[in-house]
Amino acid sequence: MSQTIVRFPNVHLGEGVEVDDFVILGRAPKGAAPGELELHVGAGAVLRSHSVLYAGSRIGARFQCGHGAMVREQCSIGDDCSVGTGSVLEFLVTMADHVRIHSHCFVPEHSVLEEGCWIGPNVVLTNAKFPQTPRTKELLKGVRICKGAKVGANSTLLPGVTIGAGALVGAGSVVTRDVPPDAIVAGNPAKVIGKASELRYADTQELVYPGGRSV
Repeated sequence: MSQTIVRFPNVHLGEGVEVDDFVILGRAPKGAAPGELELHVGAGAVLRSHSVLYAGSRIGARFQCGHGAMVREQCSIGDDCSVGTGSVLEFLVTMADHVRIHSHCFVPEHSVLEEGCWIGPNVVLTNAKFPQTPRTKELLKGVRICKGAKVGANSTLLPGVTIGAGALVGAGSVVTRDVPPDAIVAGNPAKVIGKASELRYADTQELVYPGGRSV
């Protein structure tokens, strides 16, 4: 392991973990001493340069992160997950297996990402329903993205919304309310425009409805 890596006490790396230069492992969160909390990273992980993984989180096998990613404390991340370059996972985020987060995404505390969901680049999840008030912290409400749902690039999800299983959020959408399972939503505010299960691939690899309209 390179001398340019900062590794605090109580960091546990599984077999075959690759760590680039300038990675910080096990940084203590506010109120904790260095080494007081454990950081676990599963076997086969790839941690790219300038990423920071805080103590107090547990990360599964074959995790990958891009350059400059950050995972805060008290996160639970399953197997075969990835977090893209410049993306931030705040504390108390839960990710199931096979979750893909692309580059420059923001995932705040209390977010829940279920198995196999996919988040495109520059997506922002929010959790503060009443910012800058005396009760902001106690009224935080995380977003839930259910199994197999997909969120297109540059979308914004408001506090407390649930994206149903298998749903598809179109790029650039602002989601202000729950999205039903299997629904396709798009726009600002996002509205239902179809069903994900009705999509198919044309010969051009473009997604189209059975009636021929492309999306």
